[in-house]
Amino acid sequence: MMKRIFLFLLMAAAIAACSDNDSFTTSTSARLTFSADTVKMDTVFSTIGSSTYTFWVYNQGDDGIRLQSVRLGQGNQTGFRVNVDGSYLDNSTGAVAVGLEVRGGDSLRVFVELTAPENMQQEAQLVEDDLLFQLESGVVQRVHLEACAWDAIQWTGKVLRRDTVIESSKPIIVYGGLRIDSAATVTIRHTTLYFHDQAGIDVYGTLLTDSVLMRGDRLDHMFDYLPYDRVSGQWRGVTIHSSSFHNELVATEIRNAENALVCDSAALSADRQRLYMERCVIHNSKGAGLEVNSSYVGLLDCQFSNTLGDCLAVYGGIVVMQGCTLAQFYPFSADRGVALRLCNYKGEAPCALEYFKCSNSIVTGYADDVVMGGTLQGDSITPFVFLFENSLLRTPVVEDDTVSYVRILWESPSDSIQGKKHFVLVDEQNLKYDFHLDSLSTAQGLGCYR
Repeated sequence: MMKRIFLFLLMAAAIAACSDNDSFTTSTSARLTFSADTVKMDTVFSTIGSSTYTFWVYNQGDDGIRLQSVRLGQGNQTGFRVNVDGSYLDNSTGAVAVGLEVRGGDSLRVFVELTAPENMQQEAQLVEDDLLFQLESGVVQRVHLEACAWDAIQWTGKVLRRDTVIESSKPIIVYGGLRIDSAATVTIRHTTLYFHDQAGIDVYGTLLTDSVLMRGDRLDHMFDYLPYDRVSGQWRGVTIHSSSFHNELVATEIRNAENALVCDSAALSADRQRLYMERCVIHNSKGAGLEVNSSYVGLLDCQFSNTLGDCLAVYGGIVVMQGCTLAQFYPFSADRGVALRLCNYKGEAPCALEYFKCSNSIVTGYADDVVMGGTLQGDSITPFVFLFENSLLRTPVVEDDTVSYVRILWESPSDSIQGKKHFVLVDEQNLKYDFHLDSLSTAQGLGCYR
């Protein structure tokens, strides 16, 4: 008997619960609430799908609310794509979903993406629409959608086999990599190249740049405060292969790559410079900043900063560096490389450091010692020739060598002005950096922003 009474009460409670949950209102005073009134996307490239953005739809009342429709105000004309809790706004039916409901105290999650059509303009253009929620009561509520869409040139597996000049006011997105063949001299100027994941440049011929930016292609944010443009490892970087000589990079920035710029080993010649860089910036690499292997390289007024590997690593060759700033403040790992590494070997193989000269430069960072050098153990034959003059070095004082170290400002962690205090901005929390010298810096007249 008791079992029957308990079962009856249980069934009655279940029926009452279902009845409460199935109670829907058509009152015009019933409203939905939204976690965002506006979904504001980052800038996107036209014809390329955006990241997915999301918001919540809440019914904070006791009674359920049926939705007569959820639709885009401009139908399928703007390129927005919407999924409401699993129901896709089908473009074939005018970007509308029907038959949805939000029970009392319940919620729906909405997902929004955008593939904007080309706008035929040089500058990014605003794209906007309204997502309209029409309730069974006739009330219409809306969430505004907006983004900026930017027309771009897309290259996939691009190979340049002849002399070419590239100058574009539109951004260029590189998929699968860009190859410069050995017979080609390619000049890129006043252009921004956006590289997709694992894409990069392989130079077998000659690369000349002037006023060029190379970076990853993600324009969105990892977190609200952190755009992907401040995250390292977004693309592969630039490799100068052994057949390549006479490369010149001027006013060029390479940022957020894996290994930003690597000069492969080649036959060393003091008459054939492989790479010359002037007023360039290499910043925020997940590997090396600039890696030089048995190459003749000239560096003037350049910045090499924030790398998981070394900012500048020289494995043999001839390197002349003047007026440069090497700042090792990589924020993502304590196991970072040094600002400057000099070696006359790589692995177990000797590679003669015929000559390295650093003048009028700044070499600093977080660690107590950011300058490393060495020769292969037991090797007294392979050349290891270097000169530091009129520069700031964050490394222990070398007192017994006045030939290789001339007019050096030795930096110590105990100095009142040292490390990041030399610079206008080193913001580890928001990953913002400005390596111009602060007015209190003791390195006035040195580095690339003297």
